[in-house]
Amino acid sequence: MCGIFAVSDSPNASELTHLGLFALQHRGQESAGIVSSHKGELLAHNGMGLVADVFSREVLEKLPGRAAIGHVRYSTTGASHLKNAQPLVFKTIHGPVAIAHNGNLTYALEMRDRLEKRGAIFQSSTDSEVIVHLLARNQGPLEDAVIESLRQLEGAYSLLFLTPTQIIAARDPYGFRPLILGQLGKSFVIASETSALNLVKAQPIREIEPGEMLVIEGNRMKQLKPFKAVPAPARCVFEQVYFARPDSDIFGRNVQAVRREFGRQLAREMEQVKADIVVPVPDSGVAAALGFSDQSKIPFEMGLVRSHYVSRTFIKPTQELRDLAAKLKLAPVIETLKDKRIILIDDSIVRGTTSRKITKSLRAAGARQIHMAVSSPPIVSPCYYGIDTPRAGELIANRNSLEEIRRFLEVDSLHYLSLEGMLKAAGGGDPSGFCTACFTKIYPTPIPDYQLPDPLKASGEAT
Repeated sequence: MCGIFAVSDSPNASELTHLGLFALQHRGQESAGIVSSHKGELLAHNGMGLVADVFSREVLEKLPGRAAIGHVRYSTTGASHLKNAQPLVFKTIHGPVAIAHNGNLTYALEMRDRLEKRGAIFQSSTDSEVIVHLLARNQGPLEDAVIESLRQLEGAYSLLFLTPTQIIAARDPYGFRPLILGQLGKSFVIASETSALNLVKAQPIREIEPGEMLVIEGNRMKQLKPFKAVPAPARCVFEQVYFARPDSDIFGRNVQAVRREFGRQLAREMEQVKADIVVPVPDSGVAAALGFSDQSKIPFEMGLVRSHYVSRTFIKPTQELRDLAAKLKLAPVIETLKDKRIILIDDSIVRGTTSRKITKSLRAAGARQIHMAVSSPPIVSPCYYGIDTPRAGELIANRNSLEEIRRFLEVDSLHYLSLEGMLKAAGGGDPSGFCTACFTKIYPTPIPDYQLPDPLKASGEAT
């Protein structure tokens, strides 16, 4: 999962991009980068760490120009290393080209191997570089080369390209990852989420459609739909469950409103459970807990206090770092929890280790009962489209029954939102058009056999 941002035809392109990346920081905390276009050249600065650590006033002053693209990275393919920090910049037969990618290409290893056998020399281990090498081997205008290159890809991509004269934005035909078009005066602005557009005071125009490509030169824009149509879009519902910021509008709905509805639906499905208070796991469980409280009439209480100086545990690169961050991240409010029957709301359970630490801390604070309620279904299968759950064995629901998970978490009861309830809430009553592979083991695109766990199959089949 990554965040991407672009600005065209603005004297403050790099500064606006810098601000936009702050609003997308939740999508990636390993590295950040900006590339600007100035007097026929591309000027770049990438670094490891948070946006605030990578960019200073002095650095931004070295990135002049009227167009820029930016990226914050959370690695799903390729190590957490400076050489993989994006945007990537290359010299090609089309001139200098920078690329920023959110998503994951499912056949990247095979394509990389074929390209290397044809003489390609890769500078990084990220799958995004495959796109650049395909681009470099296509003759003719850059626009046509991008189209021909992207037609060879499988998987998820929301992409930005920057050249000395153009910004090109493209989204895969399934629309796995969000990409939003906005406008600031005469400038076009593109971002992974509307939260970034709002921060720079750009007016959101619309979502870039699945399979759409935009070519922007200055304040002029051309819209293309050059890719083969697919049976149905497959927007990642986990964006609504966890990744996107609550103040963003993606896939046509406000994230905060969707998460509240997840909570309301969860309460409808759990009417038989009696409790004194509803307690969220902050921050991503708060909206669902508010919805649950609204529906159930059980009082909402902030029984856990989150330290905002500790980053998201799910996207830490190692389990050891996730464990340490989890201990620092949440502290129980003893006066609120003591002798109470608690419904604990979280957005998802991936590995289960963080949830177990939380429930142990609630017990230690004096909670009498803990009923854990999860505002998404059990995650039973890896994601190959840009979320870092690569091994089925890491997913607690893949290898354990509901009762086994309950015992591991040491809770009195465990409840997950149904798949049907989640999809209905996510789509505002229309459950179609979402990717649910992590919950169903049914993948909308082919997945290489060596990546698939056990007997799973792709393209609409699961054993």
